[in-house]
Amino acid sequence: MSASTGILAIDQGTSATKAIVWSDGHVVAEVDVPVQGAHYAGDAVEQDAEALWDSVVSAGCAALTQAGLPVRAVGIGNQGETVLAWNRRTGAPVGPALSWQDRRSVTITDRFDDKTSAALLALTGLPVDPYFAGPKMAFLREQSRDALGADDVITTIDAWINFRLTGKAFTDTATASRTQLLDPAALAWSDLATEAFGIPAHHLPEIVDNDAILGTTDAFGSPLTVAGAIVDQQAALFAEGCTTRGMAKCTYGTGAFLLAHTGAEHQPSSSGLATSLAWTMRDGTRASCVDGQVYAAGAAVSWLERLGLITSAADLDRLGAEPSAGVLFRPSLAGRGAPHWEPEAKGMITGLSLATRPEDIVSAFLDGLATEVTDLARAVEADLGSLTALRVDGGLTRSRVLMQRQADRLGIPVEVYPHACATALGIAALALRAVDGPGAEDAIIRGWQPATTYLPRS
Repeated sequence: MSASTGILAIDQGTSATKAIVWSDGHVVAEVDVPVQGAHYAGDAVEQDAEALWDSVVSAGCAALTQAGLPVRAVGIGNQGETVLAWNRRTGAPVGPALSWQDRRSVTITDRFDDKTSAALLALTGLPVDPYFAGPKMAFLREQSRDALGADDVITTIDAWINFRLTGKAFTDTATASRTQLLDPAALAWSDLATEAFGIPAHHLPEIVDNDAILGTTDAFGSPLTVAGAIVDQQAALFAEGCTTRGMAKCTYGTGAFLLAHTGAEHQPSSSGLATSLAWTMRDGTRASCVDGQVYAAGAAVSWLERLGLITSAADLDRLGAEPSAGVLFRPSLAGRGAPHWEPEAKGMITGLSLATRPEDIVSAFLDGLATEVTDLARAVEADLGSLTALRVDGGLTRSRVLMQRQADRLGIPVEVYPHACATALGIAALALRAVDGPGAEDAIIRGWQPATTYLPRS
């Protein structure tokens, strides 16, 4: 690729849409456009779909202006399990998007008997849980039945964004594998799964590889090739060079998500983790991963802010540096994911007394988050053997206290990714591979050095 041209990568996330321009080994533009979620009673978390789309366009255009150089391709990432009803003729949304944090589809998953649940787990690698997109799509279909017309479909949010960009509804294999509707061996929608959830298979989008060329778009001005698409957490796994079995990363964003590369085989986890496709490529390369989730990490920090215990995330190290004086904090403020799969679990703070200070609660939160991530790492080790290091990214990696406690609990080095935009860089790497061929992605995913390495203290 000419040094005078770049790649635009857009990461449409839960709390913000990030756009970067990568060129000649460097991020030459970086823009964040905040997006807001609407939280309601009954575990509902919804987002305005048009606001998400507007954030994609505005972030992309601003990044191009900031970069001030030609860009020949744009790659797209998405917040995996978020779903939307929309009109496949006009592209207009039918109601709000259901966020991946929405838990109302427990009314769907509670109906499944053990036999069907086991069959879906064996097929997809995913336990039946409201976290995944299939149950959300079934829930939205039931709730919106009277409002849906003949041209209306329900898909993951990426298919709608791709339709808005190119005029065609595509979903990538990694995102499709998060629906619990995909047969990962065949890379096709499963009759067993679509029938179990009552999802019309012909309403589902076309499935493409992660380094596919999807079409062209003029959404950002001059026509651009749309190339490379992937779900956010797998994008970060790719960016951080976790391309061989046993390599793992954890992203500390709205939630904390630990993923580990498991190789080309797609086998359900033996320790309660989710198994999904990490990526597939047009040349036949494919990889799977196991993952576990702490649903409230940065979201729990925002909760601490709303309570007035901190004013911003910058207070975590100042207030949380000392031991928690016996206070314990389980940060399951949005349910518990792998390996527990307790969607209706609530957060807990125990060990309070009249002497408890805000500092103790903040310290206990950092302990609790590090402990939950360590539990996920132990589950990964039960599947894959001992981890030798954990690569980390996301906003909360700025907390030196959290990262040191993480290393201490894990007993292995914690290596902080040197860029604030791991997900976007993974998207850029796939776009680069799409337009320049296999191996081009190495310019992004190889050779980086940790910004900081936290070693466990004895």
